Amino acid sequence: MMKKDGYLKPLAVAITAASLGMGLAYAYEDDPGQESKAAYQGAESAVEGASARTVRTPGAPDLTDEEFESAKEIYFQRCAGCHGVLRKGATGKPLTTDITQERGLEYLKAFINYGSAAGMPNWGTSGDLSDDEVELMAKYVMHEPPVPPEYGLAEMQASWEVIVPPEERPTEQMNALDLENLFSVTLRDAGQIALIDGGSKEIVQVLDTGYAVHISRLSASGRYLFVIGRDAKVDMIDLWMEEPAIVATIKVGLEARSVETSKYDGYEDRIAIAGTYWPPQYVMMDGETLEPLKIMGTRGMTVGTQEYHPEPRVAAIVASHQHPEFIVNIKETGKVRLVNYENLEAVSTVEIDTSRFLHDGGWDASGRYFMTAANESNQIVVIDAQERELEAIVDVGKIPHPGRGANFVDPEFGPVWATSHLGDATIQLIGTDPDGHPDSAWTVVRTLEGQGGGSLFIKTHPESDNLYVDTALNPGEGPSQSVAVFDINDLEAGFEVLPIAEWADVGEGPKRVVQPEYNKAGDEVWFSVWNTMDETSALVVVDDTTRELKHVIKDERLVTPTGKFNVLNTQHDIY
Repeated sequence: MMKKDGYLKPLAVAITAASLGMGLAYAYEDDPGQESKAAYQGAESAVEGASARTVRTPGAPDLTDEEFESAKEIYFQRCAGCHGVLRKGATGKPLTTDITQERGLEYLKAFINYGSAAGMPNWGTSGDLSDDEVELMAKYVMHEPPVPPEYGLAEMQASWEVIVPPEERPTEQMNALDLENLFSVTLRDAGQIALIDGGSKEIVQVLDTGYAVHISRLSASGRYLFVIGRDAKVDMIDLWMEEPAIVATIKVGLEARSVETSKYDGYEDRIAIAGTYWPPQYVMMDGETLEPLKIMGTRGMTVGTQEYHPEPRVAAIVASHQHPEFIVNIKETGKVRLVNYENLEAVSTVEIDTSRFLHDGGWDASGRYFMTAANESNQIVVIDAQERELEAIVDVGKIPHPGRGANFVDPEFGPVWATSHLGDATIQLIGTDPDGHPDSAWTVVRTLEGQGGGSLFIKTHPESDNLYVDTALNPGEGPSQSVAVFDINDLEAGFEVLPIAEWADVGEGPKRVVQPEYNKAGDEVWFSVWNTMDETSALVVVDDTTRELKHVIKDERLVTPTGKFNVLNTQHDIY
């Protein structure tokens, strides 16, 4: 293999799309968004392969026990995040035995080796898997998938620990930190978060958490910080303590992405919720202790075709301010659930049919409408949290991935919410003011061209005139190591490129620049320069007014920093 302009170009591909009956030829040079998509989808599952039983399937090639165990580990590390633990299909295609056995061993080997234009990574020709491993995986997917164990109340209670009981916690803030300007920074591969003071730029505390913390969320009061790792470990941190520390912890499953706490008037800090990828379920917990109270499953029928899906994973969860309920995205089935927590003995749930493959999202500026990406459907779903109903489904670009999105006032179209995309270079603005600007509401009113595909996050702030777009998963070195910034008051003027990784001056490594995050005043923007574990990473702070470098945070404890969450902005959904 060789590279040209950051995109993969095979020296030779012996098997063509025509000979296999489906697309296996590379499309990355003509459609570089596909490589961004492959990087996004190829993430490992946090489920341990060893937890799944070994099976033997008639019609499948023989595997020894040792080979089966090795293949399980590879599948859960490389494939389950896309195809699903049960191989029923998620953002990737189904790999059930009726399909894999019909295709046959040679076909599967070629597919795994070369990948596909639809986003399947080229595991063999990239060097990620050896020839022997490619053949092993081709044989493995011809067997019925091994099923990981369920994870219920008994398992949760066994993992649950209250380290500092509520009655032993302080009754007022015991440190001198400006908590509203504190940042919770994910140290992904270290299994930690760093609490960093936004004023001094000094690390206050590094805390051991679950693996690859996906998000940090604040309680309504701003006192408690909740983080959840991809291994489904939830940690609750009391920011009022003399030294902020974990006061309660629980493992709610085997793989997870989302945690949130109650925000409705009168229920602040009372209930916490976490959703899991495996098993497909969510659990509501005591907001002060994380005691598991109510587990609810998500298995059921998909929207549209109404086919049963055994593995509908829980993606984003947000807390409503209009009702005492959580808004829960059920990814594979395309259902949004409004889960009322007033009475956990008789839970009331409104289930709304939307669009499949729901992922991340956030509120519009009014806090009434939840804007969420249905990424593989190339749509944004709009939920009216006040009326508890579907407001709209808006067609957008390829694989929207907005994070929580960006709210601002467009000079021509009024209040808008913006998303960027993994699969193309566009940034699209959707009108969000049905009363003041009815002609613009729930339509794409403006499309901007950014640096390229591979964007994970887009961000602005009420005090800012800038709109920042990262391209962390773009295959090109230039876009992945920089950010594009637009002037909100002159959007059609195009973007300026800020060389964030160059400013960080960290030396060798991929140095992907990811997730803009503002400080509480909205006059600084923080970026992660995400390097490999054996290279130097950093955080870069940019002056939002001048767009110039303000500070670089380097510390040997900053291992693979990714997500950053300012306390005030996260607490009040400012984005």
